[in-house]
Amino acid sequence: MRYQIPGSHEDLRYAMALFPRRYAPFLFSVVQAAVTTGAATAIATHQTTTLGFVFVRYWLSSWGLAWMMMVPVVVAAAPLIHRSVAALTGSSGQQDPS
Repeated sequence: MRYQIPGSHEDLRYAMALFPRRYAPFLFSVVQAAVTTGAATAIATHQTTTLGFVFVRYWLSSWGLAWMMMVPVVVAAAPLIHRSVAALTGSSGQQDPS
């Protein structure tokens, strides 16, 4: 038998939130930049080194620099990208129910 936390799932979701919802766009940008730069720098680093400690050292160095450079770019570009996508799809940012 598993331990049940009292309350609804809604209560649990809000109790587990680390940041207020108003920070969601910024947090999305930080995570998106980390994933994208991590993958791109891993591919580029693998092209110039062999796998192993040297790869990890060079990859972490290049990923850290790329991530620090891309976070401000992604944060600044996100509103423009959202507006562009809304214009291209004819939507106002609402999800399509279908």
